Amino acid sequence: MNLAEARKTAADLSKGTSDATIKEFVERLLKKESAAGSLLDYGAGLGELLTRLHSSGGFSRLAGVDLFPRPTGLPEAIEWLQQDLNDVPKLAESYDVVVCSETIEHLENPRQVFRALYSLLKPGGLLVLTMPNQESIRSYVGLFFGGHFVHFLGASYPAHITALLRMDLQRMCGEVGLTDPTFHPSGHGGVPKMPKVKWRTISSA
Repeated sequence: MNLAEARKTAADLSKGTSDATIKEFVERLLKKESAAGSLLDYGAGLGELLTRLHSSGGFSRLAGVDLFPRPTGLPEAIEWLQQDLNDVPKLAESYDVVVCSETIEHLENPRQVFRALYSLLKPGGLLVLTMPNQESIRSYVGLFFGGHFVHFLGASYPAHITALLRMDLQRMCGEVGLTDPTFHPSGHGGVPKMPKVKWRTISSA
């Protein structure tokens, strides 16, 4: 299997989607930041987040880029570029907002990704990035007993290949010229050995 085939296999394993709670979380963050104007979804997958944002009508322009072809049924107003995100992006435009949600853990070179994200942002633009939390109790349990963070064990590989910690994100933001990031846990993390049971469920019981 050559490199292009291996990358496509890994992308297919991700199925181009994430939990609906993540999309809702991104929408809340965008609303909290009063995000508007143009938005690029970097790692748009099946276009589900873009479709939700199109329905809300809060952005003047929406675009997505991913290794996947343009999703069937994606609203025509949404622009689409099919490209391997492990390569330097071939995008001439810049955007007011760039979302990179549940994507960077699938890619080979996170520093290249951060350089790309910075280049795609207009001055003063907003970057919203989500990824598995490696600093949760469940992740540490996976590391201790399984030899890696829980989202990088078993069937998660080779879809998930790059584990990043809070300090990595802070360092990369500084390296490319982004301001120091703020961190917002989603509150939907799973309990060790019981991933379908969420901490929020227990704490609210």
